[in-house]
Amino acid sequence: MRRVVFVIYEGFQPLDLVGPHEVFGHANLLTGGDYRCEVVASASGPVRARSGLSVNADHAVADLPPEGVDTLVVAGGSGVDLARHDAALVDWVRAASAGARRVTSVCSGVFLLAAADVVRGRRVTTHWARERQLRDEHPEVLVDCDPIFIRDGPVWTSAGVTAGMDLSLALVEDDHGRDVAHAVAQELVMFLRRPGSQSQFSVPLWEARPATDPIREAVAAVNAAPGARHGVADLAARAGLSPRHLQRRFTAELGVPPAAYVERVRVEAARRALAEADDPVETIARRLGFGTAETLRRAFHRHVGVAPTDYRERFRALEDHA
Repeated sequence: MRRVVFVIYEGFQPLDLVGPHEVFGHANLLTGGDYRCEVVASASGPVRARSGLSVNADHAVADLPPEGVDTLVVAGGSGVDLARHDAALVDWVRAASAGARRVTSVCSGVFLLAAADVVRGRRVTTHWARERQLRDEHPEVLVDCDPIFIRDGPVWTSAGVTAGMDLSLALVEDDHGRDVAHAVAQELVMFLRRPGSQSQFSVPLWEARPATDPIREAVAAVNAAPGARHGVADLAARAGLSPRHLQRRFTAELGVPPAAYVERVRVEAARRALAEADDPVETIARRLGFGTAETLRRAFHRHVGVAPTDYRERFRALEDHA
């Protein structure tokens, strides 16, 4: 049985614990109980999350030997800024990490791993709002806050909240294969897990994964260059299928026809472009294959519910107050 130990502290983010815990719990139903989940904190008993929710820690670090941990999961939350100065907690995390097969963090939990010197020289991610702080305080760490999760050897780190569930699904897939991870995702109504390379600035929970190589080839082409020509004939040539066959198989495997999929990918690319750069909307529209700003505006409003300019203003406002 694989021991999965979750590290929490006063002021942790409850979804960083509960989300991954549920993923492993549902995986247990499909694997005959392969995972034993435990929760550890500085002291056993009630630990108050930043939202006020009280969660019971099974163990205190003083009472739980750090040996024998298969997967260590460190929750994030605003309380990490104090927790990383808790010498006993940091020492336990360092000792447990030394023997664990996998060491993981959700969101700002990476700060606790950094305090324990577990991620030195590693490529890691965290919530985008914490990127600058992590870079400034830990220059020994390679910070990349674009992906929702990153694997660097035995260390897996993820962005905030729901990204911890994506990470946990990836861990389950690493242990038991795609079918089990797929079944867990469906049970939790996550549809299918997002790939770790997915940007934090987009939320493509609508996207299924193609089942066959020709459709994977077409999907990869769209995601690699959203602004390129991606008509049915173009994608059919890429997939080695006739246009009619491509249309039928693409819709069956992805749940949407090719044109709708291309539009969604382009909208997600536009979201990122609007968040990261100051290019005019017209420039973004041309670069991403929309042709005109008005076409982009209509597509953006269909999928996001606001105009591109409003989205940029709201995103920048959130970033300024992070």
